[in-house]
Amino acid sequence: MAVPRPSMVDREGNITALFYFHDRPLAAGSMTQEVVLEVCQDEGLQQVIWVSQSFPEAEVASRYGAIYREGVERYGLPQDDPRPDTVVWPGGRTLLALRSVSGDQKRLIMISTGDRYERCSDAHVAATGHRASLHTTSLLDPAGPAPR
Repeated sequence: MAVPRPSMVDREGNITALFYFHDRPLAAGSMTQEVVLEVCQDEGLQQVIWVSQSFPEAEVASRYGAIYREGVERYGLPQDDPRPDTVVWPGGRTLLALRSVSGDQKRLIMISTGDRYERCSDAHVAATGHRASLHTTSLLDPAGPAPR
C-alpha cells in the first residue's frame, strides 16, 4: 500500500510516527488539524490518531455528535473512560475525546488502535523504558499541553 509523503517523521525505538498536517493528504479534511500514523517495526500500522481543528464550544454538539453516532453505528454503545469527556469502544479499539484548547475553543481527538498494539508497546518498553501509550498522554490529559 502506498502511503502519501508525511509532513514530518519521528522515530523512537520500534515505532515510526508519520505526521500529516492539515495541508497534506490524509489530513486534508476541513475539520482535520493533523493525522498521525504509528507504525511498529514488527506489527505494522498499529495506531491512527486524528486531531480536529479547534472550534467554538457552540459547535460541540454537532461536531462531536456526528462522530459519536458513527462510532455507535460501527461498534455499539461506548463505555465511559476514567478521563473526562472521553469514551471508548473496546470492541473497535477506538477512543473519542473532547478537549479544551484556548478560550472557548475545543478539539476532538480520535484514536484507533490495532490488535497487535500491546505487543508493539511491550517492544517499545524494552527499547525505550516507557509504554507506547505515553505518546498520546499529552493529547488526552486535559492538564497536558494542547496538540499543535
